[in-house]
Amino acid sequence: MPKPTFFVIGAPKCGTTSMTMWLREHPNVFIPLEKEPHFFNDDDRRGYTELYRYEALFSDARPEQRAIGEGSVWYLSSSTAVINILQYQPNARFIVMIRNPIQMAPSLHAQMVVTGHENVRDFGTAWLLQDERRQGHNLPTLSWSKRRLLYGDICSLGAQLRRLLQIVPREQVLVVLLDDIREDARREYLKVLRFLGVPDDDRRQFPVYNEARGNRLPRLARCAFVAGAIKSRLGGLKSGLGLLERFEKYNQISERRIAISEEFRAVLERYFSGDIQLLERLVGRDLSYWFNDRLNCALRQPDTSHGLAVQSPVSINVVVGEPLNR
Repeated sequence: MPKPTFFVIGAPKCGTTSMTMWLREHPNVFIPLEKEPHFFNDDDRRGYTELYRYEALFSDARPEQRAIGEGSVWYLSSSTAVINILQYQPNARFIVMIRNPIQMAPSLHAQMVVTGHENVRDFGTAWLLQDERRQGHNLPTLSWSKRRLLYGDICSLGAQLRRLLQIVPREQVLVVLLDDIREDARREYLKVLRFLGVPDDDRRQFPVYNEARGNRLPRLARCAFVAGAIKSRLGGLKSGLGLLERFEKYNQISERRIAISEEFRAVLERYFSGDIQLLERLVGRDLSYWFNDRLNCALRQPDTSHGLAVQSPVSINVVVGEPLNR
């Protein structure tokens, strides 16, 4: 039975979906169609809990597909996933994708709102709730993973990369910056292919996947999430799930990039300052420009020949999706 040899382990909202999709189309790479199986992060909700079911995802890999992998974005922030992967596959290679956490945090919050996991639609309010949520208070109804709502922790990529490099040999880790992909997607893609030991497939088009999304009917996103969570907890109820999935697909629409106020940006800059400096040391690059990127890269000229468009910013509405339980 083929076993995965590489893992795209995160982080969320850093281009992981796009990279996984590009690699999946390479003739010498196998990535299962099942998105984000999340088998190894046993400190979080897992997509698969039985090894034989997980390994069955890779059963269709062909002999010429020398690089076999999967992408699960919550592995990097997990305290157990990488350890479990190394026990399973000691020579595993890890692809880590990172971005400016000052941009990443509001982007991650927006995705949590769109998918219904987050009930507080204003990012500033959700940010201030982190300490309470860490203690189990003011969590959304039927929430099953409070750590995913701790935006400061999830976006502290320096601390997560340091933990990874403390247990994984450096030659088994490749770090890719989202900024570099925006600048030249093919160049970064070729770096990944060399890291995996597969030849250039001459890919020239790099479409964006999992771009910024919004909801046609914002409040109903939470209703759909709660309905799905109830069905999951009851177990065995298949009726209505197809309709629910169709609604979720209909309810999600493309949305312009989120901008934050200067005042709140200063809060995020102070919070992430030390972590960004740690990242600079770990990746050997000057990332000080992240502190001056006032428009969330909206003014940065993208390499449109690779299909990567950068959208203009919009403001955040201050709306609370559900009453806070104080």
